[in-house]
Amino acid sequence: MTKPRLSICIATYNRAGYIGETLDSIIPQLDDDVELLVVDGASTDNTEDIVRKFAQKESRIRYVRLSAKGGVDLDYDKSVELARGEFCWFFTDDDLLKPGAVAAVKGAIKKGYDLVVVNAEVRDRELSVILGRRRIVMQDNKEYAPNGMEQLFIDALDYLSFIGGVVIRRSIWLSRERAPYFGTEFVHVGVIFQKPLTASALIIAEPYIIIRFGNAQWTPLSFDIWMFKWPKLVWSFNHISKEAKLSVTRREPWRNFKPLILQRSLGGYNIQSYRQFFSTMRVFILWKFCAWLIACFPRNIIVRFHYLYSRIKGPESRASFDNHFAEPRK
Repeated sequence: MTKPRLSICIATYNRAGYIGETLDSIIPQLDDDVELLVVDGASTDNTEDIVRKFAQKESRIRYVRLSAKGGVDLDYDKSVELARGEFCWFFTDDDLLKPGAVAAVKGAIKKGYDLVVVNAEVRDRELSVILGRRRIVMQDNKEYAPNGMEQLFIDALDYLSFIGGVVIRRSIWLSRERAPYFGTEFVHVGVIFQKPLTASALIIAEPYIIIRFGNAQWTPLSFDIWMFKWPKLVWSFNHISKEAKLSVTRREPWRNFKPLILQRSLGGYNIQSYRQFFSTMRVFILWKFCAWLIACFPRNIIVRFHYLYSRIKGPESRASFDNHFAEPRK
């Protein structure tokens, strides 16, 4: 096989129930310019058996099993090191590619962009109901010059909490700081926005990805991620304005009760979370009491209100209610 132009890099862990469907959506789009690299963080289920069967039939699939699970940041970084392509597409292990996705990306990278962001639609866990038709509400492709990174930040950062839409030039990735972002769950965001790119970036408006919502493996960690890790990362970019950062998240979103209620509904916030993050924190007593009350409030009642809200507003209302449809996968 000649050196590919594009490496589709999947970091996976214990996804035997889904990864076969993911690979089925990608394989028909492979050609001699595209390889599919699966890096397995030492799965304990039969993920390895499933991927190896695909690899036996398709020479453009490479499977690498790591000795231990490194986590989403380390394992995707490892996939770039192992990739052979000029560009790396960080794809997820339970989502799907629509027909024409690879061709669209290949067409874009031929134009010299450093970064291509591929839009997505969101469906429920069974992929039967469309919850959001375009995660980035944009009808036409949009290009960003290297001095336009702040506008890219505003337009796309919320979506880029989902790693599966990122296609980046491999040499750019390898030349940038990565270690400081290990453990954030969003190493790709740190790599992209730590400084301006050397060439332009592109958002492909057509939703070529189908995201399987509600299937993340890190739900028990979601409160820490969205209330602390994500805001800390967003606010760490000194060259991005305060206004741009506020368009994505507050510096301390946990101080607002609406995110606490949402996290309680989604199962990320409970009395254990309260004890871990707030019980010893020096804040107003009234605020702490309300945070405790939300943590103790019966989740099933909040979920019912959430459900009724979605029913009243329509199937796409969930997109506006939950600001983070697309979750990092591991």
